[in-house]
Amino acid sequence: MGVVVVPCGEAVESGEWAASGLTERWPLPEMKGNCQVVNHGVSHQLMVETQNVWREFFRLTVEEKQKYANSPETYEGYGSRVGVVKGAKLDWSDYFFLNYLPVSSRDENKWPSQPSTCREFVAKYNEEVVKLCGKLMKIFSINLGLQEDCLENAVGGDQIKASLRVNFYPKCPQPDLALGLSPHSDPGTLTILLADDHVSGLQVRKNDNWVTIKPIPNAFIVNLGDQLEVLSNGKYKSVEHRVIVNSSKERGSLAFFYVPRGDIVIEPIKQLITEDKPAQYQPMTYKEYRMFVRMKGLHGKSHVESLKLHA
Repeated sequence: MGVVVVPCGEAVESGEWAASGLTERWPLPEMKGNCQVVNHGVSHQLMVETQNVWREFFRLTVEEKQKYANSPETYEGYGSRVGVVKGAKLDWSDYFFLNYLPVSSRDENKWPSQPSTCREFVAKYNEEVVKLCGKLMKIFSINLGLQEDCLENAVGGDQIKASLRVNFYPKCPQPDLALGLSPHSDPGTLTILLADDHVSGLQVRKNDNWVTIKPIPNAFIVNLGDQLEVLSNGKYKSVEHRVIVNSSKERGSLAFFYVPRGDIVIEPIKQLITEDKPAQYQPMTYKEYRMFVRMKGLHGKSHVESLKLHA
């Protein structure tokens, strides 16, 4: 069997879900926002060991972690936003960000050397998750009635960009006053999230409510990004999500971002534009869009909504 795709939300919680392999079509109305994938080909042992080495890293002393401190110019490395005031809420997370693709952007010397196995597991993990991204892009292309390599080529083909952000959410004494991550949609194409399956924290907006996602053991959560919404001319929708914190338990997650090459113009795929449904989004390079998001900050789905050409 190929990759199995499971819709997130109430369908998962009730057990009423269907599966999709590489040769099967996924019902488009249900593929709006995010899903979970099992039978994905990534070793469960590798997933657990990679999570464990990152937990060990975040439990190091502040002085040890600061050896990998990032800078505003590169963003790559360790950072902390525990207690940072953002609007009416406090941010409450530590993180580590690293580049993986293209290879020219990768600098393993910036990856933690403690624990001693961290670099080894991160390299293996990233390699396997890239393969999963390629499989999913094929599924999403076929779902749209396109050639299986259409979406992958539209975002850069073998020159795609990818990065990993590892998040650590400490126990928070007043969780009602803080958020691990403010509401937003991801600006890229896909985000592959490995979350703790024993502590829930990810919430997605469904209509006017926030729904907590319950991770399936050994599964990845897949968030559809703004670029996939644009390329599909709105047939796929990026998901607005946030992260809540916990007063009694710490939580970690690994978010792998699969994004377009910066200079490629992202616009609706021509085969998906018809007289009945013309192009719904204005074209923009990913680099331009990313800068736009950074200037405006995290704010729900307002950024991708601003690209719409038709009300």
